[in-house]
Amino acid sequence: MILEKFLIDLDYSRETLEVSNMLELKKRIITSFFLFSLIILMYFYNFILIIGLIIITVIVWIEFNGLISKIFSRNDTKNKILRFIYKSLSLIYQSSLSIFIILIFVNNTEYKIFVIYALSISIASDTGGLLFGKIFKGRKLTKISPKKTISGSVGSFILSLLLIPFFSKIFENFVFIEIVIYTLLISLMSQIGDLFISYLKRKAKVKNTSDLLPGHGGLLDRIDGIIFALPLGIFLTKFL
Repeated sequence: MILEKFLIDLDYSRETLEVSNMLELKKRIITSFFLFSLIILMYFYNFILIIGLIIITVIVWIEFNGLISKIFSRNDTKNKILRFIYKSLSLIYQSSLSIFIILIFVNNTEYKIFVIYALSISIASDTGGLLFGKIFKGRKLTKISPKKTISGSVGSFILSLLLIPFFSKIFENFVFIEIVIYTLLISLMSQIGDLFISYLKRKAKVKNTSDLLPGHGGLLDRIDGIIFALPLGIFLTKFL
């Protein structure tokens, strides 16, 4: 009887988990479609780009502040100073990145398409990590984020490299190995950004930075890799 009850409870738990995962997946698809549509609008309309980046910068900064406030929650002098430093640096970094992107798009410079490529790599890295991690599972990548696996990291690189044929025209003056290295470095930085925010969430003892986006958590949860990968993409474009 005890074993039978245990098996029934186990089956129920599995069914509940599967239903929960399906609902989360649906939310992620809906939210991703909305975000992708917003990116397209921001690409074609500068006023949407400017307004969108201002809103994103404010929201991400607020969510980051929430993490920092939880990590350095004590009211002693040391923690107050650290909170001020991290919040200030975050504001400067995010504002500078947003302003730089706006200038690139408004002036329609040659870097515009490379920003889109770096953004696409970040999205592909996130998607590849999720898909390969769920399908192949395997050994954990790091203790920082238990859900991250080595197979997921490999999947991030693979899916990023698959973007190269779709952006082949912008790499006419590049050697193929340069394109591969360029893509892998941006994917790596995107994954590092993801792990960094995961580390902060772990230190703050929270699962998500907020519940703003259904199925994703906070906006910072969704673009953590992007805000680190874009500056590297722009730098590498200038360097190469």
